[in-house]
Amino acid sequence: MRPPALHGSFTPFDEISRDRWARLSDQTPLPLTEQDAQRLRGLGESLDLAEIDAVYRPISHMLNMQVIAAQQLRRAREDFLHQQQRRTPYIIAVAGSVAVGKSTTARLLRELMARWPETPRVQLVTTDGFLLPNAELEARGIMHRKGFPESYDRKALLRFVAEVKAGTDRVEAPVYSHLVYDIVEGERIVVERPDVLILEGINVLQPSRPRTDGRFGMAVSDFFDFSVYVDAREEDVQRWYVDRFLALRETAFADPRSYFRKYAELSDAQARATAENIWATINGPNLAANVAPTRGRADLVLRKDADHRVRSVLLRRV
Repeated sequence: MRPPALHGSFTPFDEISRDRWARLSDQTPLPLTEQDAQRLRGLGESLDLAEIDAVYRPISHMLNMQVIAAQQLRRAREDFLHQQQRRTPYIIAVAGSVAVGKSTTARLLRELMARWPETPRVQLVTTDGFLLPNAELEARGIMHRKGFPESYDRKALLRFVAEVKAGTDRVEAPVYSHLVYDIVEGERIVVERPDVLILEGINVLQPSRPRTDGRFGMAVSDFFDFSVYVDAREEDVQRWYVDRFLALRETAFADPRSYFRKYAELSDAQARATAENIWATINGPNLAANVAPTRGRADLVLRKDADHRVRSVLLRRV
């Protein structure tokens, strides 16, 4: 096991090879099937049962142990303080670039965690629902920066996570539609004290920012119990994004209701040029300036190769 050079020669992580990590699967039951793998994988990904077995099965086992330990610690603290015991959700964050596969990772964790007897109630919420509506982005002149930190209602997201972590009986989150590329007015996701909440989004690991008085406020990440960052070389992520864009012309983009309907009739060359321009002007700069710098804040980093398979795991030292 060797430490990776994430920040110079010092790192809080241990790097575990794929082979060594996969051997941990022997102590964990695998409740999913090949049909589950097909259902859960994202467009253009090569996820199969072997990948779930080698990478994600051990993660679910480790998380299950950590949930149990967190529950025991909370009960011990409440006993010490003579407080009434109140179950609160264990919150797991999943971060990473557009097209890197973080949504698939989040869905996998939801499916696997729900199979453990200690955590049957697992909910998944994406931070897309906390993007400002398109009308507001247009009014602020930042529609071209959708997905950047300033395009989110950060106060609403912080309030949502804080209420969930406080054990509030019912907390609501806005709903985002990738089809219409906007918040769906009047629709809500309801979170009712699950055992585990998985929060997925590109910017969930952002640190707090200084306020006007010079002090730092709270960050959403202050409420996380565990966090995962899905990592890959930028050239690979860009290629995955472009390939996905090309494939979407025949699926989501072809829907008459789609915000991206105008791209459905592009030729291969036109579509590739459009996708590469979007990457160069939006997704690439956002990754470099805002997403990749948060990698070192994660508890677990999944490093992917060009074929979308995880080649090693970085685990924060305890």
